[in-house]
Amino acid sequence: MGAEIRARDWSDTSLGPSEAWSPALKAILAQMLACPTAMFLAWGPDLLCFYNDAYRPILGYRLGTALGRPFREVWASIWDEIAPLVDATLAGESLTLTDMPLDLSRDGTPERSWWSFSYSPAIDEAGRIAGLFCVTGETTARVLGEAALRESEDHFRHTVELNPQVPWTCDPDGNITSFSKRWLTLTGQGPGEPYGAGWIKALHPGDVPSTVTTFTACLASGDPVDVDYRLHMAATGEYRWMRARAQPRRDGSGAIVAWYGVVEDIHDRKLAERDLRELNVHLERRVDEALAQRKLWADVFEVTDALVCALAPDFRLLAVNRAYADEFEAIYGVRPRVGDDLVGLLSHIPEQQARMRVVWAQALSGEAFTLVEEFGDPDRRRPCYEMAFTPLRDAEGRLIGAFQYATDVTQRLRDLEQLAKAEEALRQAQKMEAIGQLTGGVAHDFNNLLTIIRSSVDLLRKPDLPEQRRRRYMDAVSDTVDRAAKLTGQLLAFARRQSLMPETFDIGARIAATADMLASVTGARIRVVVEVPAKLACHVFADPGQFETALINMAVNARDAMDGEGTLTLRLGCRRGLPTIRGHAGTSGPFVAVSVTDQGTGIDQAHLPHIFEPFFTTKEVGKGTGLGLSQVIGFAKQSGGDVDVASAPGQGTTFTLYLPQVEAPAADVRDEPKAALDGQALSILVVEDNLDVGRFCTQILEELGHDTVWAKNGEEALAEVERDPSRFDAVFSDVVMPGMGGVALARRLRALLPDLPIILTSGYSDVLAREGTHGFDLVRKPYSAAQVAEAFRAVPGRRGARTA
Repeated sequence: MGAEIRARDWSDTSLGPSEAWSPALKAILAQMLACPTAMFLAWGPDLLCFYNDAYRPILGYRLGTALGRPFREVWASIWDEIAPLVDATLAGESLTLTDMPLDLSRDGTPERSWWSFSYSPAIDEAGRIAGLFCVTGETTARVLGEAALRESEDHFRHTVELNPQVPWTCDPDGNITSFSKRWLTLTGQGPGEPYGAGWIKALHPGDVPSTVTTFTACLASGDPVDVDYRLHMAATGEYRWMRARAQPRRDGSGAIVAWYGVVEDIHDRKLAERDLRELNVHLERRVDEALAQRKLWADVFEVTDALVCALAPDFRLLAVNRAYADEFEAIYGVRPRVGDDLVGLLSHIPEQQARMRVVWAQALSGEAFTLVEEFGDPDRRRPCYEMAFTPLRDAEGRLIGAFQYATDVTQRLRDLEQLAKAEEALRQAQKMEAIGQLTGGVAHDFNNLLTIIRSSVDLLRKPDLPEQRRRRYMDAVSDTVDRAAKLTGQLLAFARRQSLMPETFDIGARIAATADMLASVTGARIRVVVEVPAKLACHVFADPGQFETALINMAVNARDAMDGEGTLTLRLGCRRGLPTIRGHAGTSGPFVAVSVTDQGTGIDQAHLPHIFEPFFTTKEVGKGTGLGLSQVIGFAKQSGGDVDVASAPGQGTTFTLYLPQVEAPAADVRDEPKAALDGQALSILVVEDNLDVGRFCTQILEELGHDTVWAKNGEEALAEVERDPSRFDAVFSDVVMPGMGGVALARRLRALLPDLPIILTSGYSDVLAREGTHGFDLVRKPYSAAQVAEAFRAVPGRRGARTA
């Protein structure tokens, strides 16, 4: 991280060059970078982010852009949770939080996680709070582990530890509420007879007093029930010894809400105890363990469809039910039995053996966890299982193995997959509907323009057409082409694919200069008022032409809303924050805010969500294209800003355009530009893959007196230049071409011939829209002969003068 901080150019941030950083900031950074614990520092008026190496994994997909960005932007997804902490810390309060849930979405998808951290104010050398300092650590594994452990222990206590044979429940007063049907089979009682206290009738009369006394005492004290009694067997008429055990279940306040118990047959053990009393204590314990192991799993395992097994620390099977054995055999081709080394059975599948060894080793360490895995061919009936692992302990709490409980989740996963496919189909349908609306609007407007061009061309073909009308029709064709280009530009601006030509300019001066033009657009009955702060220069880095177009579009909308009469006010605010707009998080800035306010009829609230959509308009047919505001928001978004609107019917409307504010450019002393060499013929390499455009382009250049060579693609153009590097005075290349595009060709030629002038042309380029022109001149399509002549006017003849 120290290397990344040193390598970054900080001149364009609010902190300035790193050489000028304060001693306090450098000291805190040194302390943070040397610490192995995850830490970050948010410093300065914009709370720019710094962090150490231990903090990098926490950032996830944000890692590539987090350094030096405002803290609020880096963690915008969880800002609602941490904003109060940041405010309190900047107010001077130190905070420590433990196991706070946050959704960091480190890989771009929602992710629930828990964190413990401390926030502290960061103090500069003057004793002021200059930022905040945080030490953090993820506690997700511990929080989830503790929750899973609590659940598994509760489940274990009520299902496994009680060694069930005849499960039963009763209420806090001791009245039986449920029992296994096995009780009826053993005792011969009727279906409803055991409820309440009816179960006592099946006991040996000599055992009833002691059993009732023990049971009543436990109900009163809340202590676990553990009592032996003899039970009448309906099948033989004899009595067999049974052991009844029960534990209470409590609510959050500690009150008993129910009792869970089991009755197990201990008759054989009672007889064995009688025969073995004279043996030593060690032998007696071994016998008890053997009997317990024999009966521990027998009944409960075979009453469930789940896959259940238990392993000893040496991977030896302590118990396995039929469902587990059947499925294991179907997947791996070998059937497990009690006493087998379960991992050893997979020696013929080394990859699976290694995987099973790792998983069971984790479980046998005492950890409780859950996995979801697929097994074998997805066409199998049950290919997906959710496997819960819990520790297995003896009566003294010692770890003696691990327990696995696997359930089939195949259908659940398939249902989720079907739901995802349905949602994707819905999104595709919505997308196609939007494309249909956009295509219809474009077709309508372009068909109108093409009608004018087609009609004018037909009239121009008349041999006896007067010169005045010929000029009128030619002007109509030229104007219509300009309107078509403007329509295309508005569509690209809305889609944020317009190839902008940004520069740094004083936006206040530009507003004042544009105001005079707005007066002619809005008409004499509308008074244009400009409110720009005096002696305060606000600079932005944007395309000035697109900015003026955005102002004109907003002014035209205001004129129509006021029906051509009223006051139109332009206001400029500097160093503003960007508010929350249409659900998008704001930021502290700085931004300039250009407001256009009218006194018109206002916008209906039902229309507000749609005003920036392409071709949406409330004007009469023929009065507007519905692309003006689309251009405004497209230009704003592509320039790093946004547009807000405030309106109410009958109270006028205010559109506010936000653009990032930049510092004024440094004074730059440049050489005087060389005079244009009009009349000098050039050798120009034209690169254009469209045959019609290529023919017209070479014809224009030849009419201007230049020599041309036409290459149909970038590869062919590169070969022409490499064949004779001194042959051409300039290159005129399209941007969007198959294979090597114009930008890639220009970069190759710049590396080969650094002083060869290269001019690009494009009507649309995703590369230019995202990354700019890369320093090359650009002529936008559609272009005229005059625009082409102007582009090459200042290009000197590098390969020797030629007479035009």
